[in-house]
Amino acid sequence: MSTPVTAPPAGAAPAPTPAGPGATPAVPPAAPPPAGRPRRRRTVPSRIRLLAGVGVAAVALLFTATALTIGNARDGLQVIGHDAGPQVVATADLYFALSDMDAQVANVLLIGREVGLGKGRQEALNRYDQRRAEASRAVLQAAELAIGDGTEQMTVRSVLDGLGRYERLAAQAILLDEQAGHPAGPPPQRVIDLYRQATDLMRLDLLPKAYNLTLDSGTIVRKTYEEESSAVTTGRGLVIVAGFGTILVLVGLQVYLARRFRRVTNPALVAATVAVAVLTVSAASLLTTEAAELRMANDDGFTSVLALSRARAIGNTMHGDQSRYLLDPERADTYEQVYLDKSQSVLYTPGGNLEKYYAGVDKAVGGYRDRPDFLGFLGAEAANITLPGQRAAVREVLGDYRDFQFQDRAMRLDVQRDQVRSAIALRMGPLAGAFENYDKELVGLIDLHKDAFDQAIRDGDDALSGWDLILPGAAVLAVLLILAGVAPRLSEYR
Repeated sequence: MSTPVTAPPAGAAPAPTPAGPGATPAVPPAAPPPAGRPRRRRTVPSRIRLLAGVGVAAVALLFTATALTIGNARDGLQVIGHDAGPQVVATADLYFALSDMDAQVANVLLIGREVGLGKGRQEALNRYDQRRAEASRAVLQAAELAIGDGTEQMTVRSVLDGLGRYERLAAQAILLDEQAGHPAGPPPQRVIDLYRQATDLMRLDLLPKAYNLTLDSGTIVRKTYEEESSAVTTGRGLVIVAGFGTILVLVGLQVYLARRFRRVTNPALVAATVAVAVLTVSAASLLTTEAAELRMANDDGFTSVLALSRARAIGNTMHGDQSRYLLDPERADTYEQVYLDKSQSVLYTPGGNLEKYYAGVDKAVGGYRDRPDFLGFLGAEAANITLPGQRAAVREVLGDYRDFQFQDRAMRLDVQRDQVRSAIALRMGPLAGAFENYDKELVGLIDLHKDAFDQAIRDGDDALSGWDLILPGAAVLAVLLILAGVAPRLSEYR
């Protein structure tokens, strides 16, 4: 009985043929590679592209960190050296011009019709006109620099309005004084009353507002310095880290290519590494220089200029108080106390009255060598000697300040002895000369710091010149060298 043959179902694999004697065993077909696992040969270009991409990204990071930090340095130099810094100088000049205007009016009224007293009435009038012109220019400059700041613009307009009122009161007082034609000494009471209105307007309104302008601008400069200096220092660290990281990536890419393709070096990648290293070192050096120039411009220049300009303006008001002390006997005690308070702010030494202050100044100045034992604006200057020639200049200023106070003491002793005419002659002669010597030396010290400030700003600007082209050029060069270095290796897989 035969067995029926059943056909295999459709789609089924044919049954294996039984191996007969001597037959070769069937070899099963090779299994296909698992899905998702690329062949090893295809991973090499991917790795090269990955490493090259990381290198390009690292160069971009280095470029960004350097560009941002250079921008911070440039912003700091712009604000300190070209915007708010000059505005501080302008407002400091405004304060001085205003205070000297009032001092010269007091001198005019004190001299009266006297001839041959000091430099004379006409010289005082000429100086008043000169200071008035300087004050007007300083106000206009402050107005130009205050564009965009509503508060400062309002203050400038208020100073302009107040200056106009002061000039009218001063002109009326001078005119009445000319009509009175009195000898040297206190003028008629109606002249004194007009001058009181003028000097009160100046001392209680105009000068505080002018000083507020200086403080506002000085605050901007100090805030800018702190922010930008910190940003430059931090950015320099980021540049160094980014540059070092970029060099490591490029070295890693070279090592990989050398091992994979059995080549010792890749000239293009070596050149790219050198370019990145040079860029990093140059940028770090530049930023170190910029940080130093910002510090010098602020510490050795701006801060000292601001403090000494303030001291000069206060000294000028002190000199005016000496005239007002003689001009208005009813307010003599007030002007004497105001004079002492201002003197203590210029050079502080313990003492509750002028006699003790004179003795303290003589001791402090005579004992000054390297470190001062006194405070005030001059004390801060004497304690921070950083510039060539500064110590000698400080000693000259201190010596002249002591002489100025010595002459002030002599004037007040004459008043106590009822020798008013002698006191006036002393005020317009030796005392005025002592003040001029002190003021001249103080201006020289201020100019020393101004020169340091200007030099630091110039050096900072000069160091940054060209980096708008150097930085992007170096970054593009490094990227092109990286691409040129990996391109031949990638072409081998096409």
